[in-house]
Amino acid sequence: MRIGDVLYAFPAIVLAILVASVVGPGRTAALVSIVLVTVPLMTRMVGAAARLVCVRDYVTAARISGVSAPRIMVRHVLTNVSGTVAVQTTYALSVAILVEGGLSFLGYGVQLPGSSLGLLIQEGTVYMVKAPWALLAPSVILVLAIVAINVIGDSLRDRFEPRKARSL
Repeated sequence: MRIGDVLYAFPAIVLAILVASVVGPGRTAALVSIVLVTVPLMTRMVGAAARLVCVRDYVTAARISGVSAPRIMVRHVLTNVSGTVAVQTTYALSVAILVEGGLSFLGYGVQLPGSSLGLLIQEGTVYMVKAPWALLAPSVILVLAIVAINVIGDSLRDRFEPRKARSL
């Protein structure tokens, strides 16, 4: 967890650029950067949520009544942490799209002949004056993809929230 805290201390794009400069440009650099940026946050948030659930009364009652640890994990902990996992997964996906686009824009991510929104934005900057849509279209698609994923994560959070009272 301490290694994750050290990785979490760096801004996402700075860490991604550092990793990509060490690994070298390409899909491998983008993949390694995305993993090193998103995994520490995911483990930190899910671990904290699981620790909060483990000290609740119903988990203690299950332990006292002799329920096995795997059953407690599946029945009580995982079901109550599922909302946090869903929200963190969608957040990690939006960060991954942003990091990959940024690395590709800077030349460290996907290389030609591959295709990436960041690469399309980089190529569109050349034609910014004569054909602004070549820059604007991939930029809007990138923003819309990130916003759509965040909206999905927000709706999943509302769906999985155990404390929210639902009307019949």
